[in-house]
Amino acid sequence: MREALSAMTTRGRAFLAAGITAAVCAILLGQGDLLRVGALLVALPLVTAFFLGRSRYRLGLIRSVSPSRVESGQQAQVQLHLTNDGRMPTGLLLLEDQLPYMLGTRPRFVVDRMGPKWKRTVGYTIRSEVRGRFSIGPMTVRLSDPFGIVELNRAFQSTASLVVTPRVVPLPAIPLSGAWTGSGDNRPRAFAIGSAEDVTVREYRRGDDLRRVHWRSSARVGELMVRREEQPWQSRATLFLDNRKSSHRGKGAASSLEHAVSIAASIGVHLVERGFVVRLVTAAGDEPGGSWHERGAVTAETGPLLESLAVVEEISRTSLDTRWLQDAGHSGLLIAVLGDVAGRDKPAFSRMRHSAASTMAVALDVPAWVRESAAPSSLAGSSPLWLQTYGWKAVSAGPTDPLAAVWQELGSAGRGPATVVPRTSPTTGRAL
Repeated sequence: MREALSAMTTRGRAFLAAGITAAVCAILLGQGDLLRVGALLVALPLVTAFFLGRSRYRLGLIRSVSPSRVESGQQAQVQLHLTNDGRMPTGLLLLEDQLPYMLGTRPRFVVDRMGPKWKRTVGYTIRSEVRGRFSIGPMTVRLSDPFGIVELNRAFQSTASLVVTPRVVPLPAIPLSGAWTGSGDNRPRAFAIGSAEDVTVREYRRGDDLRRVHWRSSARVGELMVRREEQPWQSRATLFLDNRKSSHRGKGAASSLEHAVSIAASIGVHLVERGFVVRLVTAAGDEPGGSWHERGAVTAETGPLLESLAVVEEISRTSLDTRWLQDAGHSGLLIAVLGDVAGRDKPAFSRMRHSAASTMAVALDVPAWVRESAAPSSLAGSSPLWLQTYGWKAVSAGPTDPLAAVWQELGSAGRGPATVVPRTSPTTGRAL
């Protein structure tokens, strides 16, 4: 009751004030008819607030987002399934879903009277030009009486998640060396003959033959273990992304960091399509969800990688965390997407080169982003020449360079400064 009185609208307060005034005037003037009018004006908002406050609506909400993961610039559809699970009909309902401002304005819906066991479905479209993980909801419901005297607000606690991944550009096939390493399923080789006690086991994975379950190891470990009957091999690639704030310029979707994330996403998807198992590493080290994952459908492979790239943020540290190089399983192909690199980073990239069988790099021409924004800069540029002296295959990329052409150039680039492939500017025709 107290909540309903506090939720009284301006119209309800006007009714209440008019009724009290009429009642006081009626008592002073001795007008019985006016007193009855005043009593009616006072009773109407009080009775409405009493019944609306005592009402126990049982409203249900199921929110679905399709698809739950979209690429930046694409649309997603949100469906709201409302049900009245109680025995009382509802009045007029005003629904408002909570959205981050990047997804647009908050959608509002007006739903008329819902009887017992009735259902309503409403929907709206959202779209984001900014990558990230966004929470949709909760939804607020405004209940109102037919006279508009009292309005009560209710809120559902359920929310839904939408992941907006970076833009992905299809890339052409280029020669990729140093691919085979580690363990996987590509090059089977039988174990040497040994006793049953020497059998090597691993965790059970969906799709494994149950006849390969090693029950003695399963009982000891407490989970299903299967016999590893092959010496597995697989093509692995480490994708390194420099996300340091000091290495990038620009803000929002037009920044060099966003361009680097889009390049990393395109390369990662391309590598998965080529049969690689990809791991994401940033300047802060291993990314959560960026660990090696098993083979499967392309969408299943790229999902965790794209979701990790969707939430990558710039960090304030100035040095590179290279502790992940201590893991011998990181050998193989290493592809780096770099911003502006300082001289103190050269030893770290030298260690990266010696820890991998093959290294490739796309170095962004970060000062080009500064020139476009007409802002002063002290950056000297990220020329790939010094990377090639360390044994890397490297090319530079500007904000207007087609990524497919940059990737194809990277495939034809050689090691050492004498093998630099020149690239001309699309606007001036001069060599970059």
